Amino acid sequence: MRGFYGEFGGQFVAETLIPCLDELVESFKKLKKDKKFKDKLDYFLKNYAGRPTPVYFCENLSKKYNMKIYFKREDLLHTGAHKINNTLGQALLTKFIGKKRVIAETGAGQHGVATATASALLGLDCTIYMGEIDAKRQKVNVDKMKLLGAEIKIVKTGTKVLKDAVSEALRDWVSTYDYTHYVIGSVVGPYPFPEIVAYFQSVIGKEAKKFFYRIGEFPDYIIACIGGGSNAIGIFKAFLNDNIKLIGVEAGGINENHHAMSISKGKKGIFQGSLSYVLQDENFQIKEVHSISAGLDYPGVGPEHAYLKNTNRVKYVSATDEDALFGFYETCKLEGIIPALESSHAIGYVLKNKEEFRNKIVLINLSGRGDKDLEIISQECGVGSMKW
Repeated sequence: MRGFYGEFGGQFVAETLIPCLDELVESFKKLKKDKKFKDKLDYFLKNYAGRPTPVYFCENLSKKYNMKIYFKREDLLHTGAHKINNTLGQALLTKFIGKKRVIAETGAGQHGVATATASALLGLDCTIYMGEIDAKRQKVNVDKMKLLGAEIKIVKTGTKVLKDAVSEALRDWVSTYDYTHYVIGSVVGPYPFPEIVAYFQSVIGKEAKKFFYRIGEFPDYIIACIGGGSNAIGIFKAFLNDNIKLIGVEAGGINENHHAMSISKGKKGIFQGSLSYVLQDENFQIKEVHSISAGLDYPGVGPEHAYLKNTNRVKYVSATDEDALFGFYETCKLEGIIPALESSHAIGYVLKNKEEFRNKIVLINLSGRGDKDLEIISQECGVGSMKW
């Protein structure tokens, strides 16, 4: 069935959006075969965004923890995260289908900055929706978006975080879709968005695979953090048919009652346009979620991840706020790299479970850099804290 990964996915939206989604499906199919579009995207990814990104061997972490740890360095991209892969693709798609405005949601601010960046480059009007809580804890990214010419709409309803920003962006799109494209930032939402975002992010895994072919050995494990799930799908895609263990790390938050573990603790439900795993209470209302990382603070997950869980192709686990902070500080001190708090969940999980990975080759997707998170880190435990 179109738009489904097994039983997950679909188009559970207002009837008024179906024609727009149909138009998007057809446009995307054509553009994937359009040499001019692909050449233009490749040009921007290489000369503007900074692809290919390196796969870096973490010698110091590896020595301390008795394994071979590699990072896929998406943090080195323009704007500081993997988000630019998708926003350049979708902004170009917007130009090719003749629309003049884009909207987007953002949590940690990285997708918002990347959307504003691509819009400035390509001359598109840009509006970004961001929850009030996220806007306060990611003020630097709000300022960057404004500098890049984006209009910022602060969402003060609901829990005032990422899920509410998505909801407001969808409401905008319903009434403006004739001249607006919604640049969804993760592999969530109604079909074809999960497929579109996965397509543009799949460059991560393709590059990583080329690297390991070149050095003549492959990782035993590939590990990435999971919120909506775009960076993880981006690196997993190229390896789904290989005999490599894939692990997605959700935000375990503070405890069993304050987390964002949509796959591990969620139930099947329809949320923001698709059927997937969603964190719900006993009355099937969306639960409030928590993560120290704004980018993982989301009560749902992309439908392809739900499918990969049910087919046992990917193992989904969690790392707490404390685990993430430990991974963050260890990476700073031992490798001279300041990772995003999102990526720090994946790092923290590996280091906490070092016996599982002893003498193994582990590839971690370092999806972004952590300069955006320094205020959060400072509030939690002090930037220079030696507690960790």
